Amino acid sequence: MTDLSGITAVVTGGNSGIGRAMAIGMARAGADVALWARDTARSASVVGELRALGVRALAVGCDVTDENAVSDAMERTVAELGPLGCLVANAGVTDGAPITEMSLDRWHRVLRTNLDGAFLSTREAARRFVAQGSGGSLVIVSSTVSRYGGAGLAAYATSKTGLLGLGRTLAVELARHRVRCNMLLPGWTRTPMTEPLRADERFLAATTSRTPVRRWGDDADFHDVAAFLADPALVFHTGNEVVVDGGYTVY
Repeated sequence: MTDLSGITAVVTGGNSGIGRAMAIGMARAGADVALWARDTARSASVVGELRALGVRALAVGCDVTDENAVSDAMERTVAELGPLGCLVANAGVTDGAPITEMSLDRWHRVLRTNLDGAFLSTREAARRFVAQGSGGSLVIVSSTVSRYGGAGLAAYATSKTGLLGLGRTLAVELARHRVRCNMLLPGWTRTPMTEPLRADERFLAATTSRTPVRRWGDDADFHDVAAFLADPALVFHTGNEVVVDGGYTVY
């Protein structure tokens, strides 16, 4: 089993959905975890879950699209939990409008959170890793939508595809500092964000039947993956896309 004792991990948007699942997975492996999110009340609830696992946990109010807020969040995290070991850039939003109805403001809202937020948080983590001189792990949460698109997903799919380019570049740039960067591509997963999709019984049945394991993903599917990607022992694993979709994109 992966041992992350002594590691400080940050999860942006870690108070819900896949972010929460990854935070729990790393905490189970012994990592101390900081949750960066705007909804601090929701974060406080998840912090309670993490502390119950015997680790230190911290809720940090942070809008990842705000450069100063990201810098302040990092300062508070390392001051209270210690040197950074892993950052998961997970915060994201979506908008299901078809392209003919997508306003520029709605387009920018998705790209600002999903792309700019990941850029600002990984840049802050990269600077911290380089200054510390002890390596580290970056995980960028993309999506399998980056591979096949989808109706009503213009902004979301564009942002998630862009994250792959960011992740590959960081893997190359930061390798000499012993900093790894890998991309996680979740498939159809039961989260608050996908609740409206799951309410459509025909859509749920169609996507489930196409998935070889015949179900959607859930929290447990991301616990061990998170710990694996944060593991400092994986020194040769960087620039990779880790797909967690029950085989959906195989055919």
